[in-house]
Amino acid sequence: MRRNLAARIGVWSTHHRKTAILGWLLFVVLATGIGGATGMVEMTNAENGAGESARAEQILLDAGLDKPAGELVMVSAPTAGDWKPAAEALATAVRETGETRNAAPPVPSANGEDALIAFEMKGDAATSSERIQPVLDAVAAVGAAHPDVEIHQFGEASAGKWLGDLLAEDFRKAEFTAVPLALGILLVAFGAIVAALLPVGLALTACMAAFGLLSIASHQLHLFQTTYSVMFLMGFAVGVDYCLFYLRRERDERAAGRDAETALRIAAATSGRAVLVSGLTVMVAMGGMFLSGLLLFKGFALATIIVVFIAMLGSVTVLPALLSWLGDRIDAGRIPLLNRRAERGSPESGRITGRLLGPVLARPRTFAVAAVVLLLALAAPALGMKTESLGLEKQFGSDAQLSIAHSRITESFPGGPAPALVVVTAPDITAPEVGEALGGFENVTVHRDENVAEFELPLPRGAADLTDLREKRLPAAFDGTGARAHVTGETAGSVDFNDQLRRGIVPVFVFIMAVTFLLMLFCFRSYVIAVTSIVLNLLSVAASYGVMTAVFQHGWGASLIGSEGIGAIEAWMPLFVLVVLFGLSMDYHVFVVSRIREARGSGLDNRSAIETGLRRTAGAVTGAAAIMVAVFAVFGTLSMQDMQQMGVGLAVAVLLDATLVRMVLLPSVMMLLGERNWRTPRGLSRLPSLEREEAAGPVTDRDTVRA
Repeated sequence: MRRNLAARIGVWSTHHRKTAILGWLLFVVLATGIGGATGMVEMTNAENGAGESARAEQILLDAGLDKPAGELVMVSAPTAGDWKPAAEALATAVRETGETRNAAPPVPSANGEDALIAFEMKGDAATSSERIQPVLDAVAAVGAAHPDVEIHQFGEASAGKWLGDLLAEDFRKAEFTAVPLALGILLVAFGAIVAALLPVGLALTACMAAFGLLSIASHQLHLFQTTYSVMFLMGFAVGVDYCLFYLRRERDERAAGRDAETALRIAAATSGRAVLVSGLTVMVAMGGMFLSGLLLFKGFALATIIVVFIAMLGSVTVLPALLSWLGDRIDAGRIPLLNRRAERGSPESGRITGRLLGPVLARPRTFAVAAVVLLLALAAPALGMKTESLGLEKQFGSDAQLSIAHSRITESFPGGPAPALVVVTAPDITAPEVGEALGGFENVTVHRDENVAEFELPLPRGAADLTDLREKRLPAAFDGTGARAHVTGETAGSVDFNDQLRRGIVPVFVFIMAVTFLLMLFCFRSYVIAVTSIVLNLLSVAASYGVMTAVFQHGWGASLIGSEGIGAIEAWMPLFVLVVLFGLSMDYHVFVVSRIREARGSGLDNRSAIETGLRRTAGAVTGAAAIMVAVFAVFGTLSMQDMQQMGVGLAVAVLLDATLVRMVLLPSVMMLLGERNWRTPRGLSRLPSLEREEAAGPVTDRDTVRA
């Protein structure tokens, strides 16, 4: 009988297992080694921005006028003027490090109790965090020598140093926590050490290879500093899930009495096909981020596409080869209690699912309405979602040293840490009319050879002052001079980034909806299933948005995960979560609906096919969802606010998707739709079938009770 692509790949791998296994190892070693040698290239501030602020940054970059990393140190004393000895000692200590320049005299606050000292780091701003440690040590030494004052430091270099150290620590925490959690869940699912180690090993090697390839690719498409964390989050979860689906089906077929070769062939033709379809769906969905117009999302898209492709490739090639080589040794290292539970379905999940499905299938309308109401209730807080590009002071939490320093400096010197930087260009920057316009501002630096001028302005009221500056003050000052003024800085960058996101989310959303519909239509040859897939995914995404807003914007229950409400969601988070969830939810949807379709094709009626498909997939879906939720939840406990938001948002969505949506809403909706689930458009009926073409034998009661 003619085999589908996944079956042909699986059969080839089992017949050439040495080539498949050694080829995989060679690929991982080469990709990791070459990628490690080339290193990763991070994006510049201009590349990470959008709109006018990005143009201003690019003007400075093109003119060779990269803004040096600025640092602010505030000295506070109980009474006015008592800060002077410490400020003098501080200025001397910082200067003697040899790493600073252009130190300004101390500027007193309005009440005279605080003084602000500004200076710049020498060298390239992008690498200033690597040279800031002597300065931090000098500031700390002055603070220790003057215990009567408080010293707070905030700046690009010190924040970059803090962020780099924190990201490295968080990544180690995620890696050393997520892997044991996944291994523990797989031990419960399979009851054997070798069977549990296999998916984890393949997922980790897939991530290693992806890290190497991404480093190579970063020389063409520069990356954001958290891209590696996002890649590991996606790659490890997806890699383990794909292997779990494949391995679970092979074990189910062996338990049903089939020989090893037949079991592998059926697993390749069914779960292997589901892996290919879901992997393709994830990659195409991630490709939608290229339409956002932001380099940040292009990097995320590239990273996830690479790691998902490698994980998918490993699952359909080296995994069947390893299973063929291991044979019955896959059950080596059996853990007696867990093994008995796994043999019954981890534990008897098919029977448990059957008992839960009974009421759902008997009263589908009631359960469908209840599930939709619950999801909409969870989604309700999202109606008031506010987004912004979170500054470092919000990323670290209000009790972090850096956040405290930013808050104290801002209170005493409004606009100090995040002023607007105005970049002025003109055909002749020395022209009298341009010089007259620049004379209306203080501390203007003119670069004659580059025909560029720059100066800073405080923004005490944030975005409101920025709007006034861009729309009124600067146009009035430079009107008729031939000069053009561009505003950048932290506030301007955040506003421009949000504006681009609002413009970019529409094409991304339309692309994902269209691609998901077409893939599901082509895969299952049913427009009803395609539409149902989109609607269910949107409900999951909306509920995830609502939970994120409630926890991180309003602070409801945030303390339970060591976080806090900061009044906003990271600007890139809604779009990223939308794309990721639309891709990941296809894992379960394709896997579950494929088994329902398989049962329906064997002659069962609609209700029996739904029950059989869900009972057959209950164990695999439960295990896969538990692993994804565990991995995502680990990221929800990290230090960075955006990592916490991403982890919690994805964990909640996957949990809802694998339980409420797949076990309640999906079967109830499919019951209500009846035979309309399987209607094939006339035009699509002429296309080659993507259904499994490998005979798996008739559906029996023994098969249905096993998950």
